[in-house]
This record gives sequence, C-alpha cells and structure tokens, in this order.
Amino acid sequence: MRKAKLVAAAAGVILLVAGCGSEGGADKGGSSSAGSSSAGSASTGGSGAGGSSDQKLDAAAVTKELTDAATEAGFTQDSSGEQVPAEAKDCMVSWTADAEKAADPAKSYASTVSTLTGTGWTEERSSGVGGSVIKSLTKSSWKLQASNHSAGPLKLVMFVAVDSSPECAAVLAKSNAKAQQGS
Repeated sequence: MRKAKLVAAAAGVILLVAGCGSEGGADKGGSSSAGSSSAGSASTGGSGAGGSSDQKLDAAAVTKELTDAATEAGFTQDSSGEQVPAEAKDCMVSWTADAEKAADPAKSYASTVSTLTGTGWTEERSSGVGGSVIKSLTKSSWKLQASNHSAGPLKLVMFVAVDSSPECAAVLAKSNAKAQQGS
C-alpha cells in the first residue's frame, strides 16, 4: 500500500509541476509545460558546487545533490521514510529528512532549497498553507517537490524527485499499475 501511495505521489508531482493544481501557488517564471524537460545542462553531482555537464541527470546524481544539500543544511535522512519501488529507482528519488533531529527544520528546509537552486535547480512554483510550504523545482528532465510540514506538531520534511521523460513516465505508470494490483 505504501508503494502505491509513493508512486501515486510521484505522478502527482509530475502533474503539479507540469501546471495542474497550481491554484494558490506562485509561478516563478516561464511556462512549466512538459516541453521544458530539455532545459539547460545538468549537474551530475560531481565535485564542486554548481559543476555542470551536458550529460543527462540521473537518479544517482539527484540523490547525491539532495543528500549533500540537506545534510549541509543540518538534516539527517530518516531511513524509515518512503522507499522507491525497485522498478522505479532510475526514475524517482525520495529523501525524507528526520525533522525531529534538526535544530530548526524550517531554516534547514530553506537552506536545502537555496543550495539546490544554487546548483542549477530552478524554482518553478511555491505555495504555503497553514505553516506548510511546498516548492516545485526543475532541473533537466527532473521535477522535484520539496515539502516542509514542520510548523505544527507534525514534523515532516520530504523531497521527492521524478524524471519526467517519456521513458520514465511509462515506467512509473507500469509501477503504479503493478502496485495497485498488489493492494
């Protein structure tokens, strides 16, 4: 059941970043159509901040960028967070912060997002309701939803990135169908 929810959440990230469900958010520039997947060069997570390459960004590079930015900001990864289904590992990354251990989760969240935008991620949209903040970022064909729900008793900070390429859309649809059959 958790796997189905995670894959469904990934599909929601793609839709949200692609422009559906943007009510209450603030667009941060340009069209966020699916055609923007070829924007710019991609950092491959190599040494040095903001290093770029013409290579396509992959899940390992996204994981490294998220891990580096979040740990530099004071987060540790919560190993009990949502796990990506095996068949979607090349197309999806989930990184859940242990917000309970962070000195100031909101500050660490803002610092993580700032570091990511400094390494080539572009903030497309931001929305906030009742102390929760969700920012949508893009880089290469990847769409990232950065969520901070740490203002109240719930302490949840999560980053979910999905490769929006046609190949990965097919993989995620197949994974979602498989997860739905298993639940």
